[in-house]
Amino acid sequence: MSVREKDNPKLYAKIQVQNLLRQYDLLSNCIEVGIEKGIEAFDKYTLWSLNYAAVSNIAQFGGRYREQPIYVGSHIPPHFNHVPHEMDLFFSVVHENWTTMEQPTLLPAYALWRMNWIHPFVEGNGRTARAACYYLICMRFGQLLPGRKTVPERIQENREPYYAALRAAAMLGPMVTSTCRSWMPTSAVC
Repeated sequence: MSVREKDNPKLYAKIQVQNLLRQYDLLSNCIEVGIEKGIEAFDKYTLWSLNYAAVSNIAQFGGRYREQPIYVGSHIPPHFNHVPHEMDLFFSVVHENWTTMEQPTLLPAYALWRMNWIHPFVEGNGRTARAACYYLICMRFGQLLPGRKTVPERIQENREPYYAALRAAAMLGPMVTSTCRSWMPTSAVC
């Protein structure tokens, strides 16, 4: 069951707001578990759950990797057959570098960029990538960040700098990849 925006924009908007609240509640729980269990708790099951919460009742394939081609503006994400492998590499980079990265926002920024580049889900990729970024920032600081607004909420309020940064990272793709390789283990691929 799902509601399409074009069929009922008002209900669609209401469901999106409710989903965002549900996703944040789930994200808060996931962060608490992650702080207790360590970075290994950040896995595909966590992201599948966060994506499902983000797109419940507005997309039929929430909470699982896409099995069809998808296009995002001029960006063509990896073929859907490569998504599971790309995501395994993504988690490997985060896990293997968690204790060696001193800069607290580098891996969260990498997660935000890489998930948007892979675009592993049919719907809700941005929401899930922002949740993953926030998860990793909170993990790095060992707590939910204080304040009234989360990083995903701040990005949602003013998306243009976020989109500009993603476009810049995409244009620098080869340079980002070579830079990434210079500080990542040889087993990890950006």
